Amino acid sequence: MKRISAPRRTASLSAQLVDSLRSHIESGGWPVGTRIPPEQALIEELGVGRSTLREAIGALVHLGLLEPRAGDGTYVRSSSELQSVMVRRASFARRDNVLELRTVLEEYASQAAALRRDESQLQQLRELLADADAACADEDTSAATNVDALFHRAVVRASGNDLLIEVYDYLGTALTSSLGGLPWDAVHAEEHARLHRRLVDAIEARDAGGARAAAAAIVQLTHGHETGTPRAAEDR
Repeated sequence: MKRISAPRRTASLSAQLVDSLRSHIESGGWPVGTRIPPEQALIEELGVGRSTLREAIGALVHLGLLEPRAGDGTYVRSSSELQSVMVRRASFARRDNVLELRTVLEEYASQAAALRRDESQLQQLRELLADADAACADEDTSAATNVDALFHRAVVRASGNDLLIEVYDYLGTALTSSLGGLPWDAVHAEEHARLHRRLVDAIEARDAGGARAAAAAIVQLTHGHETGTPRAAEDR
């Protein structure tokens, strides 16, 4: 089992412990959703005093990385401060605002992916399209939604922009939740699949403008289907 790095003995022991525990969480030493070891076990492992440990744990709770549960210990809530802040903010946003943010991120990511993707990333997108077709053929809505989320994350990763990838990963649940549970009929499902194929074709052809337009159309289709408003006409 991976051990936590004990802090160096300096005047800022509590601050160092915060950094050490935060690094441990970010590296997956304590996965999100798991309960951290009991207080006494951490005191013995780290060789720090109870007040120092409690101060550090309190700081991580304030940052949103840890969550105390009365009578059940302390759990890892998030793997980073950025994730905690962004997911919490997105949860209070209007859905149309989330869709607009998704449009901005995915349009840019798709355009960048067309210019920067490599062959392995293109192959992954083709495989995810096939998985999506299979899920739709089986009328498995849950599987189709999951594959769709994986597809859009793969497009963003192909953009090669590390910060954009990080932001999108942190907001992934909020950005794709609008698709879950929607009663997609055959017409909408086919159009959704057609636009995804068009997006991958544009990325393969390194057509940045075409990729951006396809990404915008996908979000527009989702938004129009959700609100019941007709989708704007587009060239086929």
